[in-house]
Amino acid sequence: MEEILRSRAPGVLQHRVFHEMGLVHAFSTREGGVSRSLYHSLNLSVSVGDDPEAVKENRRRFFSALGVDPSRVVRVRQVHGDGVLVVGEELVRRKGFPPILLDEGTGYDALTTNQPRLALTITTADCLPILLFDPRKRAIGAVHAGWRSTVKRIAERAVKAMATTYGTAPSDLLAILGPGIGGCCYEVDEAVIQPLSQALSSWQAYVVEKEDGRFLLDLAGVNQMVFQEAGVLPEHLFLTRLCTACRPDLFYSYRAEKPKTGRMLNLIMLPS
Repeated sequence: MEEILRSRAPGVLQHRVFHEMGLVHAFSTREGGVSRSLYHSLNLSVSVGDDPEAVKENRRRFFSALGVDPSRVVRVRQVHGDGVLVVGEELVRRKGFPPILLDEGTGYDALTTNQPRLALTITTADCLPILLFDPRKRAIGAVHAGWRSTVKRIAERAVKAMATTYGTAPSDLLAILGPGIGGCCYEVDEAVIQPLSQALSSWQAYVVEKEDGRFLLDLAGVNQMVFQEAGVLPEHLFLTRLCTACRPDLFYSYRAEKPKTGRMLNLIMLPS
């Protein structure tokens, strides 16, 4: 279901379902910033070679457009794994939170919380960002699903973490699969297909074999399948169907623009 909305602020895409529920959320684009050259224009990462002052201004604009306090933005080291960080009261009370999460050695590819005014974020430039909401238990999640994390069933692990921590029933959970590289452009080889076929059922439905022995992989479709196997209802899964590689005018894409490009931020927050 393509229910993506452009906010009044440049660089911010939202989904109609979460917008109508009053959730603070966004998938950033590359529009509306001050970065130059390869990073034009709303690059939100300081780790890709951009001018740090430009990134600082880009973040100010992005968070300001959403009414988000930068000191309440939760970011983690993403490692293409299956770790899920539960952001609870004890962690929030730790000295140095939230910046300490980037300084520690542990990496995660999903975050979840039921704490208000904490903005969970995922950084992407082709990998699939997924935002989660349990309206009954008032809990949220953010997932970074590249192919490695997808094979490790990061989506299912996030669902289970919310069930264990908050009592979330998978059938109550809503998931928005945001802009990422699509099956039209995501070309992979046997090194990806082999672990995919070993780890996931019905994977063939999301792969198209090319004549040169390479494959096109529908990453969003595979994660949709993983969510359904975890108990999330099909009607609660919303696919934006926006391909980052097809739209370098709107998104950063590592595949389309390497070796250097910017990064998007994908954010969700419970209001007060």
